[in-house]
Amino acid sequence: MSIYGKIHTLYKGRVKTIGNPEAKSKMDQQWKTGAFKSETDEPIFLSEEGLKGDECADKKNHGGAEKALFAYSLAHYDKWQRELGNPDIKAGGNGENIAVMHMDETTVHIGDIYELGEAVIQVSQPRRPCWKPARRHQDIDLAKKIEDTGRTGWYFRVLKEGNIQAGDTFKLIERPCPEWTIARMNEVLYHNRGNIGLMENLRDSEYTPPSWKSTLDKLLAGEQIDDSKRLYGPNV
Repeated sequence: MSIYGKIHTLYKGRVKTIGNPEAKSKMDQQWKTGAFKSETDEPIFLSEEGLKGDECADKKNHGGAEKALFAYSLAHYDKWQRELGNPDIKAGGNGENIAVMHMDETTVHIGDIYELGEAVIQVSQPRRPCWKPARRHQDIDLAKKIEDTGRTGWYFRVLKEGNIQAGDTFKLIERPCPEWTIARMNEVLYHNRGNIGLMENLRDSEYTPPSWKSTLDKLLAGEQIDDSKRLYGPNV
């Protein structure tokens, strides 16, 4: 098995209430999130529902078996710091469970199966950014910037439960869908909506998640999709 990357930092955290309930600015108002996680060097049990001791505030859109583990490339943070002029956006700043080295959206493919520590995991879908990182980092357009740059991160489902920890390597077991990297999926959905053939190919891929298939079906049918609620939510 080839090694494709490793966990730089492992994070878990409980849901917290942040902000001022009496704030006039919407960006400063009270909200709940599980994104403020703490790093740990200890092994954590990864179940089909996620890391033991980790919580999710929005179970409708995050968490669950298809989003059991959220990965984000460590290398992206230097770019965000430069582009946003914000030295405080660091590893863990997107609410990820694992900050990974030597992996990003251009090298990870939908459906990839990896051995990670005692666990076996499979890439299930790209992350579709929401308004919460924008609130956290006080940049109202941050979710749109994440989407536009393709630095979205991605989720894993768990095929075999077991302990994982910082320093564990990703050993590729199988790559059933070599034609679709996470980056290419993002490019088609967000930037190539005029390319009918590519959109149909992505929709028809066995490993494209149902929510993406639904969105692609709507776009192919000529519907206009308003993503403002996801991208901006209560921030505006």
